[in-house]
Amino acid sequence: MLKTMIEEIFSDVGVYDAIRVTSRMAVTSTFISAVLGIVLGLALERFSFPGKRVVVRINRTLMGVPPVVVGLIVYMLTMRRGPLGKLELLFTVEGMILAQTIIITPIICGMIYTYGNKTAPAVRVFAKTMGAGKLQTNLLILREMKHEIYFAIVSGFGRSISEVGAVMLVGGNIKGHTRTMTTAISLLKSQGIFTEGLTLGILLLVMAFLLQCLADFFQKESKENENY
Repeated sequence: MLKTMIEEIFSDVGVYDAIRVTSRMAVTSTFISAVLGIVLGLALERFSFPGKRVVVRINRTLMGVPPVVVGLIVYMLTMRRGPLGKLELLFTVEGMILAQTIIITPIICGMIYTYGNKTAPAVRVFAKTMGAGKLQTNLLILREMKHEIYFAIVSGFGRSISEVGAVMLVGGNIKGHTRTMTTAISLLKSQGIFTEGLTLGILLLVMAFLLQCLADFFQKESKENENY
């Protein structure tokens, strides 16, 4: 009976499809952004080159760029007459993932760069005194920064799962196809259906909480294994 009631409440906005789309978009974009952000952040910390300060400032600017601006840029790139129009990414989950990746990558990159500046130099000195090779040194840096990397990834995921403006522009909020939980909440609000919108918001928080618990569990397991 409870399941039937819930289905009736959310049938108009397609809540189950919204959960599926949200999960796919958030996890995929966070994974891609994590790989790019960690590599670029560590590279930016490690190497010195002309214009590095400018690059760092640009990255910090992009960390706070309004998502709707990114959404508009991706929309213009993926529209039929745009440079990426032939890929047919507009109004697709893949297009939304592209927009989210552009938003999240500078955030993770900037956080990793900041953490790396505080941790990596001392680790390299220690590794050099122990005779470690380049690969061993890099692995040691990643190990020493694992908690900071974890926090950066969680922050990126939180930004991804809560995004509205960019995914609305690029995805089009199509029911059963590109509608996410946040855009469904926005739609319910515009219709004056506040109770259902609040319930959907609680579901979104529960999803984020469960993922956080799962990540903490694996982090705890990793810490316990280090004690052996």
